[in-house]
Amino acid sequence: MRSELFEQSNLEVQSQERFVLQNSQMLKVTVGPGQDVLATKGAMVAFQGQVRFDHEKTGSFAKLAKKIVSSEDTSLMRVSGQGEVFFADAAGYVYLLHLDNEGISINSRNLMAFDSALSWDINRVKGAGMAGGGVFNTTVTGSGPVAINVVGKPVVLDCSQQPTYVDVQAAVCWSSSLVPGINNTMNMKSMLRGGSGEAFQYAFHGPGFVVVQAYEWTGQAQSGGSGGGGGLIGDLFS
Repeated sequence: MRSELFEQSNLEVQSQERFVLQNSQMLKVTVGPGQDVLATKGAMVAFQGQVRFDHEKTGSFAKLAKKIVSSEDTSLMRVSGQGEVFFADAAGYVYLLHLDNEGISINSRNLMAFDSALSWDINRVKGAGMAGGGVFNTTVTGSGPVAINVVGKPVVLDCSQQPTYVDVQAAVCWSSSLVPGINNTMNMKSMLRGGSGEAFQYAFHGPGFVVVQAYEWTGQAQSGGSGGGGGLIGDLFS
């Protein structure tokens, strides 16, 4: 059979790396003994070999409590066994971050997969009590690869030179060294006229970066990867 479909760019990528981009919108991860991966539920699109998928418990009551009270429903599965697993989410763009004894704060809707040797937790954004969303974020720390999924082409902003303000629903991730606040641009006159729709933003300033996507999340996550209330119920009984 002949077809452009069988061009080299569409064939499986062979690499010695465990985490590798199959293409700009798909991630390939190799799992093996002692090499488990934690991934967002629903992000798997294909796998080869003997691979197992299990619900990943939160690991502590404190973390479970934060999942229940926050909008950050980080529903993860543990991928183990022997083989290759392919991940994608709504044709979003996938980027790999390689942590070296450091951390990053990620919107759970943008989190795709990370090495199980890394630690994760849910942390509240200080000063965000009045924001309509993005009050909690998932923090991943340690040394190892992290894959994020971004809607559209992102921009990486350096926050060290001047204050940087980002819509809470467009912020993908930021350096854990940054401590964002909440900037309120709402005023009573604007509210009476219907508002601008841009009332709250994250405020960043200091050494570090923030990644912004060309899309603002609204309501519940649109993809199967971010889950819903079922993940919380599963944690209660696991």
